[in-house]
Amino acid sequence: MIPSRSNGVEKIPWHGLLISVQPRIRLGRSFDQRSHTYLGYALRVRGSIGSESREFLVGVGEGAHAKHQFRAVSTVSGDALPVADPRLETVEFYKVSNLEVTVREVQEETPPPWRGIPPPLSIYRERGHRRLATRTFEEKCTTCIWGCHMAVEMIIDQWNPSKRRYRTETFCYGPRSCPLYRSGPERKVPGRRGMTYTEEDWVDEEATLRRAPDE
Repeated sequence: MIPSRSNGVEKIPWHGLLISVQPRIRLGRSFDQRSHTYLGYALRVRGSIGSESREFLVGVGEGAHAKHQFRAVSTVSGDALPVADPRLETVEFYKVSNLEVTVREVQEETPPPWRGIPPPLSIYRERGHRRLATRTFEEKCTTCIWGCHMAVEMIIDQWNPSKRRYRTETFCYGPRSCPLYRSGPERKVPGRRGMTYTEEDWVDEEATLRRAPDE
């Protein structure tokens, strides 16, 4: 197979077992305001990327998911580029081409975590999210379709948008009754002149109020 290229740059071949599929969403913060950019999905793959054998994250678009209906335990392969700006992504690779998916028989497990086919991004937008403790996400939620690890871009001074900081945050879009859920500490957002905004619990409650506990 001839290696694929993007803007003259040769892409890296990868393949492996799909461990999980989660939404790929970027969060923008400006003191007490926030916005979301719905980029697609994050594929957690255990296999080979270039000459390395390890676990890695690949970003794909919503169209690719609509076509392939990604779910855990499938075998996946393709070519991809390293992300241009790691501060804006939680995946390591993106701009995938030559994508191939082999679906395996799946023995359904009793959730949580939920490991089926993730819904369209519009469903995540409608459901809203709650903050999720980082440790809980890492230990219990990395394989759940309702977990999300977001890259966060913060505008520190609205009057000087060039002043920005970056971090990551973890969130849950799953049922409010999930027994694994832990909120973790309130999130604090830096602002101009040393000010700090604390995102209190009511923000999460308002975002998910339309859902029943088991939804």
